[in-house]
Amino acid sequence: MDSMTLIAVISIAIAGLTMAIGSIAPALGEGKSISTALTSIAQQPDESKNIARTLFVGLAMIESLAIYCFVVSMILIYANPFWNYIISK
Repeated sequence: MDSMTLIAVISIAIAGLTMAIGSIAPALGEGKSISTALTSIAQQPDESKNIARTLFVGLAMIESLAIYCFVVSMILIYANPFWNYIISK
């Protein structure tokens, strides 16, 4: 196996791991935050607008972690910085 093939295989494997691990944590965080928000709304229905607004902002922040992992995996697959290093040698 030449070095180009090795870099490609490792990049694809790491991109897969990045997406797998990087999507588990935000999914658990979103589930926990939705559960807590629904419990809070059940206890204080008058504050449901404030709780929902805060929930949506929090969900956007949590979801950005998964998007960052997706961006990193796409960089590893399509714009890998190691390609230029291997090609120059």
